[in-house]
Amino acid sequence: MTFTDCPETVTLGGVHEIDERPCETPRSRQRASRLAPYQLDVIGVHVADVVHSAGGWLFDRVMAGWNVRVALADAGDVAALKILGVQAVSMAAVFGATPAALAVAGAVCSADDRISDALAASVRSARTEVTVWGDVWVPSAGRPGDEVRHELSSAARVFKAQAALAAGLDPDVAAYEAFRSYGLSITTEYPDLQPVG
Repeated sequence: MTFTDCPETVTLGGVHEIDERPCETPRSRQRASRLAPYQLDVIGVHVADVVHSAGGWLFDRVMAGWNVRVALADAGDVAALKILGVQAVSMAAVFGATPAALAVAGAVCSADDRISDALAASVRSARTEVTVWGDVWVPSAGRPGDEVRHELSSAARVFKAQAALAAGLDPDVAAYEAFRSYGLSITTEYPDLQPVG
């Protein structure tokens, strides 16, 4: 039965009556609704760092339906982040959340113990996809992560070039962005972080 089949006509003792019970679609034909999109929280050094190192990946995640929030150690003009479709937030907002994924600039891990501790806890919990760019970060009791890369979509290359200009960077955009991945990897229909090698 589908919604177009409702209401049903029921014959009882030769009399046609309308069945006015609420119509239901069988479970097998219902679409599973996501209550909220996946959330990726990002901690970068400054806008130029985020745009240069991860701008294309972040744009592609937004286009795939992710909610992407960026907190910066050195806040400044966030116009470039708006071009990528991501939301600038405070560090407090990031520390108060449990996102599906966390991405961090390696440089901030050595500069801020709170960030390093939060990252290590996420790796240990194995419930959050953890990605790091730039300086290699090694958890206190772990390995340096697996090398992965993201191939930018054509749209990501265009938007990243515009964001780069807004951030005062060279608008020449590479086809790939490189990261290190720790532990859990979010399984999606179109995986965007591929192993290197």
